[in-house]
Amino acid sequence: MGLSVGIAGLPNAGKSTLFNALTKAGAAVGNYPFTTIEPNTGIVAVPDHRLELLAEIFHPPKVIPATVTFTDIAGLVRGASRGEGLGNQFLGHIRECDAIALVVRAFEDADVSHVEGSVEPIRDVDVLELELILADLDSVTKRLGKSEHSARLTKDKAEEQITTLRLVRDRLDAGEPVRTMGLNTEQMSHIRDLWLLSAKPLILVVNVDDDHATDTSVASALEQRAKASGGDALPISARIEAELSELSPEDQVEFLAALGVEKPGLHRLAREAYSLLDLITFFTAGEKEVRAWTLPRGGTAVDAAGTIHTDFAKGFIRAEVIDAATLIELRSYVAVREHGKQRLEGRDYIVQDGDVVHFRFNV
Repeated sequence: MGLSVGIAGLPNAGKSTLFNALTKAGAAVGNYPFTTIEPNTGIVAVPDHRLELLAEIFHPPKVIPATVTFTDIAGLVRGASRGEGLGNQFLGHIRECDAIALVVRAFEDADVSHVEGSVEPIRDVDVLELELILADLDSVTKRLGKSEHSARLTKDKAEEQITTLRLVRDRLDAGEPVRTMGLNTEQMSHIRDLWLLSAKPLILVVNVDDDHATDTSVASALEQRAKASGGDALPISARIEAELSELSPEDQVEFLAALGVEKPGLHRLAREAYSLLDLITFFTAGEKEVRAWTLPRGGTAVDAAGTIHTDFAKGFIRAEVIDAATLIELRSYVAVREHGKQRLEGRDYIVQDGDVVHFRFNV
């Protein structure tokens, strides 16, 4: 399961600097996979220390982490929902993403102009979110018109769908994003195929100046603004992350130590995106390959098997499960079995974050 995040923001907010840092960081991860699908798309690793420790046990030729696809969306401007700037092209790119990272500028720099004339991050969040809401309002209004027309012509009683569309339309019109509406599963089913932008999970990336690069929290007003939109706020200095991405792993450690932080901000961004969608990691580990796999929390053993290959799910017999921490401690499958720490689980077993799984199947 691939996780994709669209990086969006006003022009000169620093989103392309952030994207370039992300893709260079991905390219520097050694034998981790890195690809550029299009000029504005890159796939980077989700940092996971457990993967590294498992690789130290098995020394496989391939070590494959879970990944996040980041897409640098064309600069959004006021009026994008009406076609201003790149308008529809921008909105189309975001519809394809699982989550949105809105980058807002919180740094002062006389040499970098601001499209709105001044540095006011909360105003910028309002501008960005309003464009997403207006685009959704247009989509819902068009669908509602078609549904009402169809119901009149065919005497079709699509009352529940029409009721949901009217509810969503009215609340969008009041400026509320879909993600904060608290819609139930049935209501969401009526609008799922519209791929509404304001329904997507949100990370507010606050591009701070160098002096605040080591902060782990943003100003309370921005924190509250993010929460009001149903998202989380994350402070990152795109410029420092870009500098870090140019360094060797050894020099990165020294640079981070000098800053007084343990991990790059990009690691926090990848992790935040991962947790925002409530995903977990399970592993497959052996002498040929150690790999991290992504699964929605609550996924079963059969779901996990299908993530690897559809044949694994079709012919599922059982899952042999070990906690990664136990395997890392005992250093071999033989030792794990001797200590009685391996479990045999059936198809309905709920996979836990950190499980190392070997699937038995028959096709």
